[in-house]
Amino acid sequence: MASATYYGSSFSSSQISFSFQYSSAAKSPSQLSIQRSFPDQPSIVASALSEKSSLSPPPPHTEAAAAAPSKLPARKIPGDHGLPLIGPWKDRQDYFYNQGRDEFFKSRIRKYNSTVFRTNMPPGPFISLASKVVVLLDGKSFPVLFDTDKVEKRDLFTGTYMPSTDLSGGYRTLSYLDPSEPNHAKLKTLMFFMLSHRRENVIPEFQSSYTEAFEGLEKELSTKGKAEFGAANEQAAFNFLARSFFGANPNDTKLGSDGPTLIGKWVLFQLHPLLTLGLPKGLEDSILHTFRLPPFLIKKDYQRLYEFFYQNSAPILDQAEKLGLTKDEASHNLLYSTCFNSFGGMRILFPNILKRVGRAGAKLHAELAREIRSAIKSSGGNVTMAAMENMPLMKSVVYEALRIEPPVSLQYGKAKRDLVIESHDAAFQVKEGEMLFGYQPFATRDPVIFDRPEEFVPTRFVGEEGEKLLKHVLWSNGPETENPTVNNKQCAGKNFVVLASRLLLVELFRRYDSFGIEAAVSPLGSSVTVTSLKPATF
Repeated sequence: MASATYYGSSFSSSQISFSFQYSSAAKSPSQLSIQRSFPDQPSIVASALSEKSSLSPPPPHTEAAAAAPSKLPARKIPGDHGLPLIGPWKDRQDYFYNQGRDEFFKSRIRKYNSTVFRTNMPPGPFISLASKVVVLLDGKSFPVLFDTDKVEKRDLFTGTYMPSTDLSGGYRTLSYLDPSEPNHAKLKTLMFFMLSHRRENVIPEFQSSYTEAFEGLEKELSTKGKAEFGAANEQAAFNFLARSFFGANPNDTKLGSDGPTLIGKWVLFQLHPLLTLGLPKGLEDSILHTFRLPPFLIKKDYQRLYEFFYQNSAPILDQAEKLGLTKDEASHNLLYSTCFNSFGGMRILFPNILKRVGRAGAKLHAELAREIRSAIKSSGGNVTMAAMENMPLMKSVVYEALRIEPPVSLQYGKAKRDLVIESHDAAFQVKEGEMLFGYQPFATRDPVIFDRPEEFVPTRFVGEEGEKLLKHVLWSNGPETENPTVNNKQCAGKNFVVLASRLLLVELFRRYDSFGIEAAVSPLGSSVTVTSLKPATF
């Protein structure tokens, strides 16, 4: 999902350790050391913001770093792209309408007897004339998309097309930059700073914002018999991000409560080539997938968002100037990171978590409530980082939700050189310049790696054996056992998203023993309706 990184001041345990060190006199943060360790495994240390490495590009590829020859049988990549214009159009019809996304991929796996094959990815003509991809659909081949020594990520955040920069103030934002570009390190450094400089506010502002949301859901339930989680979650998520990152309450500004609505329209103008909205097929395909929606239609809406971020980001913008960025470019990036990445992630992920936990039933609810309340009681009645580290079931549930339904499911990369890519049973030659594409839910539901891969298993990541599987949880554009640096494209907010997801479950089961939901598919994730909330009784 691509968001912005961490939250706590410093915390360490046998499981996870984060620390931040900044030098106010330096032109850039002097050091951000992020450590994450797992039992019986070496610590993973990323000196993400050191003076020596943070603002320099990654080292060039050398032959010494080349992979050893594959021991798997060589196989020509099956599949084809069809006739120009016609092939991409036909694949688009299958992807959106004739088959649907999952069956589009499953049918081709069966046809070619391979999890690696050639096809076209939407939107195709006339939004994109570069729709040819090599598809990677297993947990072994997929991670090559994270290796910036092997793949380029320039302008590939949304895939085979890039939205107009008129939707982001005329700038290519961080998500579209390759680590080899000078501004990538500067902007990612700024995102790290954004999440660290008010880190002590994250937990209390989350509690405040989501208390408001839960109280609203309770009132709606009492009057209507059911309550829509989506709108309440979106308002709470935006308020939380604005209050914790920027110290600003949107309701006290000209923006008011309009933030989520404005963001929704802005995101639609960027992602419409990849969405279906339930309109008649011919009309929808013509409007959403064939031509770009003109950015001028939402120019005033975007300006309102921009003004909010520009006016409430003074300490972060001062830091941006120290890094050699203009306040204007920094403001557009802060808007993008907060609204598209962080808010967008919470908008998709939180309903998915509620759906999965709600469907799991009362037994899981009771176990979570006992674990969460016991850990909080043992920490003096306060929700702290240390208390949450003593909630192994809760942590596993969050990782399992991220595994089974990752919030950003599509990843792209362009081969920097000729490569050999391995699936579980074959090796495939990819040529320099070819576009690689991965559909992450197939990689994180790989039956070779996971038992019962299609099931939501709340305890999957509990204990030493469970933690060994975390390297195969890939939602952040990298393994869960690794961390973002300025030299990779792993989500800058990886650890922040995990924290926020944990806090959602903690606050939910502090207040309620159990809850009921109804869920349906929406254009982005799931639509969840709360049908019952049973207040806490112990």
